[in-house]
Amino acid sequence: MKIGIVCYPTYGGSGVVATELGKALAARGHLIHFISYAQPMRLNEYLDNVSYHEVEMASYPLFEFPLYTPALASKIVEVARFEKLDLIHAHYAIPHAISAYLAREILRSNLKVITTLHGTDITLVGLEPSFLPVMRFSIEQSDGVTAVSRFLREKTMTNYSITKDIRVIPNFVDTAKYRRIEQPEVRAKFAPADERILIHVSNFRLVKRVQDVIRIFGEVRKKVPSRLLLVGDGPERSACEILSREMNLQQHVRFLGKQLELVPILSSSDLMLMPSQSESFGLSALEAMACGVPVVSSSVGGLPELQVHGETGYIAEIGDIERMAKYAVDLLTNDAKRFGFGRAARARAVENFDAKKIVSMYEQYYTECLAAAPAAPAGS
Repeated sequence: MKIGIVCYPTYGGSGVVATELGKALAARGHLIHFISYAQPMRLNEYLDNVSYHEVEMASYPLFEFPLYTPALASKIVEVARFEKLDLIHAHYAIPHAISAYLAREILRSNLKVITTLHGTDITLVGLEPSFLPVMRFSIEQSDGVTAVSRFLREKTMTNYSITKDIRVIPNFVDTAKYRRIEQPEVRAKFAPADERILIHVSNFRLVKRVQDVIRIFGEVRKKVPSRLLLVGDGPERSACEILSREMNLQQHVRFLGKQLELVPILSSSDLMLMPSQSESFGLSALEAMACGVPVVSSSVGGLPELQVHGETGYIAEIGDIERMAKYAVDLLTNDAKRFGFGRAARARAVENFDAKKIVSMYEQYYTECLAAAPAAPAGS
């Protein structure tokens, strides 16, 4: 198949999943064309069957804001026409699904549009009154729609009164790459006194509640000698750095910024903290689980579908810093339990979310959509 993948190129989960999916599909012989305003972060090496097409943005004094949606639609038209694409896979509904729809209408071809809903496009952005009709339209006009969790599918159908079938295809991880590799020298750099290591990975948006991570860590350190690794960057980072200093934790917290190679860092960690306010799946938690790291998370969204309370980690209510800290201390002070949870986390990742299994699900869905009749025209 010749597949165009439209995604955000940034550190967030939707861009990571889209890029890893494209790379996996290319390895299976499909021709993949990434279309975005910048090269996706994890598309950092030459790969057979993979091409990248950058959306050119023009700037005119007349336009107060950049017109990305029509520019993206034009680029999709260009790539689809000259590369003879079979389908466009739009990751994140706004604006990708709308631009793909426009491109399909311009081409008047059999190009199929498949939209994957990742989370905040539905739970936050799409519920803005100015976006809601456009969101509903983009979903209804897609030839196929997938969601990364059952939670997100139900949320979409309820919030937008959607009757269209939405297929749940969860996020995935390459468990051959994401596995625990013991590197004592790496761990020693993070925790020279052999303290326990907690980790959090995110794009530091408000919904990730990274300040809660620091507060949980503050409670943990009262009972367990430990270090905290914060991986990623975003709008909340400065506030988190200030908080760590106010709590006198700056000597024990490392801000590592964005990292492309996570396996050595995860493999050096004992526990992941994910106290999110909104999490439609929890890709960072899955990558940690694949590396044998138990997770203490909030009970929101798709997280209860990902991990098993009392088996692969623990789940608590949003904002319950005291309980999350208690769970963390329980695991960090009991090696046998922590190792057992880590093995169970790894096994769950392999059995339910391995890339080979999930990529095959996407391939099957593509085949179904290509064989089906086109989506009903708007207004029909």
